[in-house]
Amino acid sequence: MPGISKAFFKVEIGQLVTYKEERFKITHLISVESVLALNLRTLESERLYIDEIKLVANDDGLKDTSVVGHNDLTLYSEEEWAQAQRRFLVIKSLLENPIRSRTDAEKIADSSGVHVATLYRWLKNYQEAGHVSALVPSKRGRKYGSKLLAQEQEKIVESVIEDIYLNKQRHKPQDVIEEVNRRCRLAKIAAPHSNTVRHRLKLLDPAATMRLRGFKEAARNKYAPILGQFPGADYPLAVVQIDHTEADIILVDEVHRKPIGRPWMTLAIDVCTRTVAGLYITFEKPSAASVGMCIAQAICPKREYLAELGIEGDWGVWGVMSVIHTDNAKEFRGVVLDRACVEYNIDLQWRPVLLPHYGGHIERLMGTMANEIRKLPGATFSNPTKRKGYDSEKNAAMTLKEFERYLVDFIVNVYHQRVHSQLGMSPRRKWELGVMGDEHMTGTGIMPIPEDPLRVRLDFMPFFERTVQQYGIKIDCITYYDHILDPYINSIDPENKREKKTFVVRRDPRDISKIYFFDPADNRYVVIPYRNIGQPAMSVWELKEVQQLLKNQGREDVDENMIFDALGRMRSRIEEAKHKTKAARRQATRNPSMNGANPNTVKSNANLTLKSSTFPLIESASVANEDDPFAQDIEPFDEISLRR
Repeated sequence: MPGISKAFFKVEIGQLVTYKEERFKITHLISVESVLALNLRTLESERLYIDEIKLVANDDGLKDTSVVGHNDLTLYSEEEWAQAQRRFLVIKSLLENPIRSRTDAEKIADSSGVHVATLYRWLKNYQEAGHVSALVPSKRGRKYGSKLLAQEQEKIVESVIEDIYLNKQRHKPQDVIEEVNRRCRLAKIAAPHSNTVRHRLKLLDPAATMRLRGFKEAARNKYAPILGQFPGADYPLAVVQIDHTEADIILVDEVHRKPIGRPWMTLAIDVCTRTVAGLYITFEKPSAASVGMCIAQAICPKREYLAELGIEGDWGVWGVMSVIHTDNAKEFRGVVLDRACVEYNIDLQWRPVLLPHYGGHIERLMGTMANEIRKLPGATFSNPTKRKGYDSEKNAAMTLKEFERYLVDFIVNVYHQRVHSQLGMSPRRKWELGVMGDEHMTGTGIMPIPEDPLRVRLDFMPFFERTVQQYGIKIDCITYYDHILDPYINSIDPENKREKKTFVVRRDPRDISKIYFFDPADNRYVVIPYRNIGQPAMSVWELKEVQQLLKNQGREDVDENMIFDALGRMRSRIEEAKHKTKAARRQATRNPSMNGANPNTVKSNANLTLKSSTFPLIESASVANEDDPFAQDIEPFDEISLRR
């Protein structure tokens, strides 16, 4: 069934794939970005770009290796999620040991209190799915009355430890003992001795216990110290550092070309290869959404993104990183980001307080970008002393889209290509060696590709839980509807017959004209538009401005019509004031219709042609040919009437 898949597939020799509606069999891995494959129809070998190939459909006897839909992360209870993480910690050492034996498995099974067959089943489930959520236990009732008395006692002890001890309430061991006794009385079985319960608590993994009890930073500092460098950052995407900075440049609006203000950049760098893994640029202050969008871009291929920007070159950096290292800002902490990182097996680590040198790689990249930005018109430089005698606002000339295009062009065609002083080679070459290897070292192999990049972005987006009513789904007084919601109207929660069932929906804060509904029928997301599709697109920042405006006016019982009426009035005032005030021009950039659904998605057109007399060009960047009719803007027809 069509939908948004979160599965990854690994490019390997002998794999059957599709490319531009043709079927191929991969025969050779020739670079980090392309493979050699045999066309099954013409029997000729062709070069295929990796980020454009797809798995074959399950027909004509061809093998379908795609993964079935996965449950959404937010649908698991805290107890289920804690147990899945505990199981992953148990099998982690086996996953890291490629030559593991049954003896190794038996030792781990004994120390973890599970049967070796159970351990192998967990290992198989994780390797087939590639996600921690595959280890979430299926719901089933406890089998009371069994003759295996010791096993029943052990299950009760484990459940109490997970429910009472391994959470942020931080109950004492005596509380666990009392709850075990209570549950054993209800189950009508003999309670284990209190010393046995205390012994089980001592057998818990100390690092995992501290994290689950709310001491994440203390667990990291005690059990995974950072000794001035990043242990294990010796292969691509082993460690990725992420940080924000306000760019030292004044940008102008798209219409009047008048100053707006300074943009924010979120950058991600791979510590091993020094390649830039992801980039996100916006006028909004750093938030969890900007962090999530940067991580999602880092994971996904970027060929389509470069084409939308109109940039020639290759940015062949993608894949799921092992560790993300950040500072201690609040936007790097949250339920959505934390669960998404755990789901993709990403270890999210925070920089030790008062030790800024632990983020040295990203800080140096920020410095490199700042030096390049200072060459542009409208630069503010690093301080007022260096800016003395230079009017940044008067010289400002670049829009947000042009600025983004310039930076990406610089990253792809200059920074990645030139020799890095600490590497002794270019970041691109270091990435290629790390992935493909050579006669002196073994590469990691080509990184698995997400089947649908949108699903990756959705996992890092904010989520809501809502019921489905006859009118659809309502979020912030705005209604969304599609016929796919019909089977779920007024659904009853199967676990609580008195309550209606809630469903998970996600929303892109840059464009809330649609939401993504998690369809439990096939565990995939589907797009649900406004119920009134005639309403204009809007960002969540515009919605907050409208809500505050209505609140200041003393409006009560705010509904959807009042919101969009106020939005129209607000935009009209902004249009009238754009040529007068900088704040109004900055506010206009929050309108999705002005910037596209994705502010980081830029269409290549004549407006992006950068004149060398205005600001410097990257030499390898492509510039639209004014004599080429296909490079010109498409003008709308003026005299056309629509009839229904």
